[in-house]
Amino acid sequence: MEKHKNVRFYSTAATAQREGFRACKRCRPDTVPGSPEWDVRADAVGRAMRLIADGVVDREGVAGLSRRLSYTERHLHRLLVAEVGAGPLALARARRAHTARLLIETTDLPISEVAFAAGFASIRQFNDTVREVFAAAPKELRRARGERGETGQGGILLRLPFRRPFEAAGLMRFLGERAVAGVEHFEGGTYRRTLRLSHSAGTVALSDGGDHVRCVLRLEDLRDLGSAVQRYRGLLDLDADPVAVAEVLGADPLLAPVVRRSPGRRVPGSVDGAELAVRAVLGQQVSVGAARTLAGRLVTRCGEPLPEALAEPDRGLTHLFPGPETIAQIGAAGLAVPEARREALRSLAGALAGGGIMLDPGSDREKTYRKLLSLRGVGPWTASYVAMRALGDPDAFLPADLGVRRAVRRLGGAGNVAGVAALAEGWRPWRAYAAQHLWASLEEAAPRKEPAKREVVVA
Repeated sequence: MEKHKNVRFYSTAATAQREGFRACKRCRPDTVPGSPEWDVRADAVGRAMRLIADGVVDREGVAGLSRRLSYTERHLHRLLVAEVGAGPLALARARRAHTARLLIETTDLPISEVAFAAGFASIRQFNDTVREVFAAAPKELRRARGERGETGQGGILLRLPFRRPFEAAGLMRFLGERAVAGVEHFEGGTYRRTLRLSHSAGTVALSDGGDHVRCVLRLEDLRDLGSAVQRYRGLLDLDADPVAVAEVLGADPLLAPVVRRSPGRRVPGSVDGAELAVRAVLGQQVSVGAARTLAGRLVTRCGEPLPEALAEPDRGLTHLFPGPETIAQIGAAGLAVPEARREALRSLAGALAGGGIMLDPGSDREKTYRKLLSLRGVGPWTASYVAMRALGDPDAFLPADLGVRRAVRRLGGAGNVAGVAALAEGWRPWRAYAAQHLWASLEEAAPRKEPAKREVVVA
């Protein structure tokens, strides 16, 4: 056991690399979850780190990253160096190296294809980076991997790590119960879905692998691998620190029994913020089944057919969820929803399509929440739900939610809005996790009973 005084700690791999350290040759880079700090932080550095992980620097350069955050390139560089010890280019370079090693060790792609799929501009840049980061040439890494063993059956098989404990069954069931026909499918503990990415479309199959999440990706363009992995990690909240969450929530006598029953419960995220927001509006004040049906009809009416090479009609994966531009043009025509809901959908889709609202990892959570509230037909419940799942805000909360209030009453607390809000102050900064525990406690009390119209069961 190393003495603490003999160990140096770095907040990012890029910082350690800048100091001359190299990744351990025996350790796979995908065996450690990402830092939970960047999911919690809502400041410019936290937003920048989330965008870099999503591949924005590779796609749009440092200039694009700076524009999204409304900072100059020089000031953003200073902020990142001061906080994490490396600038945006170094952080993006470390991400590319990570993606490259994944491809080298999990696929049989030619090394030249791996270089460009990982986002490198040239073979020379790729070779130099891999040698510097891993102290080995790309071909040496491939030889060292040995037999690959289990394959992804036509896709790229990855092992997504997480911090224990991890309540996988409840999370997969949550996603499965809301699976939209044509876009998602859930069977036998495996959740599948389609996804529109920057360069292409893709599909994924996610299942519980015990000490990891088994992820099988099929992509039209391998340049999307890094951002696809990051989005699925966000969907499953894999970078969370469940111990830190439990320490806060478990200290409340009212919530402690629920937390103990489901250690490691996560907050389901999203792979596409715009899609999640549209589904939230469609699901206002209706049951899970009704929301799922409405979303399925929207997909049938204006969803984009999945490329033939990726389609899995036997599993119901046939379409990509329609983008906001398409929804803004077509609206809710043909959907059996009240006129107020139609107007809310048109308003939301128009704002998303026009860039007035952005629901990506780098969005300013407070500003985005206020912009959502300014839309006709979008109230505090919907805006908070979108903040929770699309923006990944761990402290988003819904004190007026009927399910939250009912669960608090069952546990012996005051079930009025003011009482719930006051109680929840002690759950900061993890109120989104508290909401998940409260909703789950209702399901445990009546596992197969689907409630009538109520807000808690949207999207």
